[in-house]
Amino acid sequence: MAGTRRRTKKQMTRLKMGNEENRKHVERQVQENLPRIRSFIRGRVSNNEDAEDILQDVFYQFLKAMESAHRPIELVSSWLFRVAKNTIINKGKKKKEEPIPTNWYDEDGFLREEYALFPGEKDYENPEQSYIWAVVWQELNEALMELPDEQRNIFEWTEFEGISIKAISEATGIQTNTLLSRKHYAVKYLRKRLKSIYDEIILNS
Repeated sequence: MAGTRRRTKKQMTRLKMGNEENRKHVERQVQENLPRIRSFIRGRVSNNEDAEDILQDVFYQFLKAMESAHRPIELVSSWLFRVAKNTIINKGKKKKEEPIPTNWYDEDGFLREEYALFPGEKDYENPEQSYIWAVVWQELNEALMELPDEQRNIFEWTEFEGISIKAISEATGIQTNTLLSRKHYAVKYLRKRLKSIYDEIILNS
């Protein structure tokens, strides 16, 4: 819940609204509709992590639509429920079609080197590269705060603290498949979130 609010609030600050009245209108619509849309989604999606991902997607689409639409959305609640319903359907199809690519992770649940989201020691060998990775780290930290707690925790425990999926499962009682699924949602979001900065800075450096 906190992660969704942080994300929607951050997106709103980036909207190029014409005036303060429009910005307040968007903020009010998010506050009024978010609880109802969350309840609607959770009533149709059994996995809380899936439900939170869908909720984030719905309000991201709403904020983007309010930013770019030539005409305002007249019936916001109806629009949000329709988008939520379609997103649930699309997510369900995609989940069936795309199993977790276990080749991204080693046997302990850590990201393999070719899929790493942050730099290794060799990437700090010169000042320019150090500056580039400092920017990436800042973006990564911001992106992590946008994730649901369950996804952020499993990512940080494995990738930052070096705790294996198996060890976390034994300590928490949560099945390894569930933990790996949560981590994969986090990795997918982070890769998408960081794509632009990788394209702009890393690939062109």
